[in-house]
Amino acid sequence: MPVTQKDLMKTPKKALLKGHFACAGCGSALAFRHAIGSIADEVILVVPASCASVYQGSGKGVAFNVPTVNTAFAASDAVASGISRAMKKKGKSNLKVVVWGGDGSAADIGIATEIGACDRQENILHVMYSNNVYGNTGGQRSGDTMIGARTTTTPEGNTTPRKMVPFIMMANNARYVATASAAYLEDFVGKFKKALSLDGFKFIQIDISCPPNWRCESAHSVKISRLGVQTGIWPLFEWDRMTNNVVLSTPSKKYEVVENRVPITEWTSLQGRFRGITEEEIKALKTDTERQWNFIRKFL
Repeated sequence: MPVTQKDLMKTPKKALLKGHFACAGCGSALAFRHAIGSIADEVILVVPASCASVYQGSGKGVAFNVPTVNTAFAASDAVASGISRAMKKKGKSNLKVVVWGGDGSAADIGIATEIGACDRQENILHVMYSNNVYGNTGGQRSGDTMIGARTTTTPEGNTTPRKMVPFIMMANNARYVATASAAYLEDFVGKFKKALSLDGFKFIQIDISCPPNWRCESAHSVKISRLGVQTGIWPLFEWDRMTNNVVLSTPSKKYEVVENRVPITEWTSLQGRFRGITEEEIKALKTDTERQWNFIRKFL
């Protein structure tokens, strides 16, 4: 059954309490509230070094209302694997183990243990929230940074194509892979619950806005994520190893056709990180976008 807005309001308990330290307009906190909230009574959370390891708070003021283990950048999937096996040994397989971390860990520093857990088909779900930057350590470029984006380590604009982590997980034989967006929470929570219903290693990458590092208005956070889908930059899809087919999600179906897409400049113009972007960089960003779509089309 598809998840509806009414379903989003029915959570077993609040996963994210008042007083968290997330920035205004943080897409990760928004996605966390609804996804983790949908299973808050039966989840163990593993958080690698990331914004989430900070905005959860600490001590008596901690805002994560679920069992949480914080780990080093590279260790999250190894730790999650151990927890999952321990819960199975204790007869508590009903408890779901979820890694919730950014692209700094999932695309770069922690990708080795992530692939290792995938190879072993550990029964965990890794949610990679993508703000395309090392958001917690000064805004440096990550392997997920968009072409043309100005970061503290690419002040004149990033020139390297993004590392397509969902496709890496597909190539490593994950059980289930999907992409999502903080602008389409029903779609995300539906995929989140589906992933947790399956055995083996699952991976979801969700696009989330980061107002401080994207240098955008916090009030535009959801709008920018929505434009990411409408411009075709962020295709929404799911892939199941059992069928080896990609299924485009409803919000993305019409944007497979280039002529239906909103101009990329409507997306870049709302973000200061693209201030000064050149026509050549825009062209390269469009080419990188089509690279994603060409890969997806091979599995449709």
